[in-house]
This record gives sequence, structure tokens and C-alpha cells, in this order.
Amino acid sequence: MRDIYKFNSNSEAETENAAFNFAEENKIKLGDIIALRGDLGAGKTAFTRGLARFFSPESRVTSPTFSLVNQYKNIWHFDMYRINSHDDLLSIGFYDYIDDNKKNIIIIEWFEKIADFFDEHTVTVDILKTENKESEENQEKREIIFERRQ
Repeated sequence: MRDIYKFNSNSEAETENAAFNFAEENKIKLGDIIALRGDLGAGKTAFTRGLARFFSPESRVTSPTFSLVNQYKNIWHFDMYRINSHDDLLSIGFYDYIDDNKKNIIIIEWFEKIADFFDEHTVTVDILKTENKESEENQEKREIIFERRQ
């Protein structure tokens, strides 16, 4: 069984609010592993800011591109853009983070880079740019597709 929700976002703030609302409606909860997928600049970090606003409101969310992982209270936020192998995952201690994950949320940007090395159940969030390339006013339009497999 799958639960699928779709949301259209017209701004970074709406993307953040969508994530906050998913958490508020208990669609995302402690123990979840969130697989964020989308192009560069799609809004993956904005989505994470929305989750952090719900679960860890005092946290300041930044992209973990260079640090690979940031912690915001009970959220572990990974960026796998520079990860290319199973050995890379081992070298950053990734599996140590997910071993006992009942009290945290793990958010993984660029999940598609590690999907082949990862067999955990995940909640997938696809953030797709839907802007009209010829129009400046549509630069922020996104479709957010949330899927939980049960």
C-alpha cells in the first residue's frame, strides 16, 4: 500500500510550508528516513527547513553540501551529492546514524546517489521544477510528490 500526496508550490516559502504541514499532519514522524530527490536548486533544503521548523524550531538549516551532514536537534540532514560509492558511505559513518533511528529523522538530499547501497524503507519526496523557461515569473514553481510505502 502506498500513500501519495501531491502539492504545487509557487515559492520557496510554500515549499517550506508544505514540509511543515506534512509533519504537522503526522505524514512525517520521528524514525522516518526521508529521501529527497530533485535537481540542483529544486528546493530540497527549503523542504528540510520546513521539517526543522516543526521538529526543531530553534534550528537554523543550511545545506550540508560541504559538511555532508548537519544536525538540528533530532534531525540528521545529509547531502550525498559528492558520495560515489559504498566505501564513501562507510567513511562518513553513515550507517552509524541509521542503526538506531527511532528518535530522529534522517533527511537525505541527492538520495538517488546512494539508492543502490541503501535498503532501508524510505519516504520519498520528489521536488520537480515546473516553471516555464521563457517566463521569469514562473521560476519558483514546483510540484512536490510525497510517497510513503506501507
